[in-house]
Amino acid sequence: MLYFWKRNISRKYTAIIFIRLVNGMNVYDFDNTIYKGESVVDFFLYFLKRDPSLLKYIPKVIKAVVKYKARKITIDDAMSEYGVMVENYCGSVDNLDFHIKNFWDENIKKIKPFYYEIRKEDDVILSAGFDVVLAEMGRRMDIRNIISSETDFENAKILSLCFRENKVKAFREKYPDAQIDNFYTDSLNDQPIIDIAKNAYLVKGNKITKIK
Repeated sequence: MLYFWKRNISRKYTAIIFIRLVNGMNVYDFDNTIYKGESVVDFFLYFLKRDPSLLKYIPKVIKAVVKYKARKITIDDAMSEYGVMVENYCGSVDNLDFHIKNFWDENIKKIKPFYYEIRKEDDVILSAGFDVVLAEMGRRMDIRNIISSETDFENAKILSLCFRENKVKAFREKYPDAQIDNFYTDSLNDQPIIDIAKNAYLVKGNKITKIK
């Protein structure tokens, strides 16, 4: 939506923003919702092809994905078990900006066709993915509103994870008065957002099922 343009705009745009806040917006989870697969896993595989030393982390990555899918991992677990690993590796990578751009050169094609058909200029992406990675996708897709896990890029530190109940907190911090008309997700891990949305849809592949 256009809410983040609220500063330094004309009265005309202020009125447009107000209407959109009242009428609500479309919000999308990213991985396995509008993106085919888990972008975090694909990012890991991107580096694995270039750095075989990452082979030792494969069991841990698989364990994390299984626990996430089974809804058996908490925010604290994710930070303590995997946060330091991600921080240490990313902090050791030279020219991470180049790799992020190269990653999207290879993977932007994995945005699902259905999203191109229904997208709107004020869509919000609400994802557990990292801001430094998703920002480049947003630039290429002209998606201006992305709420994601936050990082301190310069110091290679994870500041917060946009995951489960933290998604509601992050959304409300950015759009305190906004209504979610339609929320799209692939997982009931997003139940806290489903609860506050007017309508909710479960996405499996390219099949979309209304669940609320």
